[in-house]
Amino acid sequence: MLKTYHDIYLNLRRRLREAGVDAFELEARELVAFATGKTKEQFFRDKMLYAGEESFGQIEALALRRLAGEPVAYLIGEWEFYGLPLDISRDVLVPRADSEVLAGRAIELAKGREFPPVKVLDLCCGSGCIGLAVAAHVPEAKVTLCDISEEALRISRQNIRRNGLSGQVITLVGNALEAPPSVLWECDVIVCNPPYIRSNEIQELEDSVRLFEPRLALDGGVDGLDFYRTVAEKWKRNLKIGGHLLFEVGHTQAGQVEMILAQFGYQVGDTLTDTGGHFRVVHGTRIEA
Repeated sequence: MLKTYHDIYLNLRRRLREAGVDAFELEARELVAFATGKTKEQFFRDKMLYAGEESFGQIEALALRRLAGEPVAYLIGEWEFYGLPLDISRDVLVPRADSEVLAGRAIELAKGREFPPVKVLDLCCGSGCIGLAVAAHVPEAKVTLCDISEEALRISRQNIRRNGLSGQVITLVGNALEAPPSVLWECDVIVCNPPYIRSNEIQELEDSVRLFEPRLALDGGVDGLDFYRTVAEKWKRNLKIGGHLLFEVGHTQAGQVEMILAQFGYQVGDTLTDTGGHFRVVHGTRIEA
């Protein structure tokens, strides 16, 4: 029986909803558009046309993989963050809406710095989503994307080029659990969305995370706080006096991370909540040498 693209979309939307996928409408649209080689605009334009058997087969193959837990961003190889189109692979975490709170605060602080160019470091950058959002919204910013993973930095370089930000953004290999590379300049703002899941809780994560996203970007050590302690202590020397350190945190970690910042001599600022009302971004200002 012939089906229109809209019929296929509605069927997939229902299956994703029944499977408990929160963003079932968005994901169904993304999968149908990708499988048929259409832009979102073309999908809406052509939605009442009949789909061929080949398109139907491609959509069904993708649907089965999604229903088995594989994130849509990995299936289609891209995702959007803070209005930017990004290449995505299984070497990086899928950008999440909660992290847009971190990007938004970093943009505000970068815009508020007095003497351009504003130097921003996105540490544990993954796809580069946060640092690239800053660069796109703060033209006077010079941004460094830093990660231990060469594969992640390859994706971040693709995203620099894709968004036309090569004049503002560079990449740097660096381990957040060690001292900063000697070539790193002093920064006005450091943003960091580090691994923060407790090691013994990795196996309890939902399948879409546990089976598909890189463990290197998830495992924060025994108590989930390894990266917060090390970055607050060792990377402080690359933050200007009066500069800002912004952490994304797990929804139960804000108080502990605030204590870590205070322990290492930062002035703790407002802690921001995400779209679900969980404390998500902890802010420290360097006030001493």
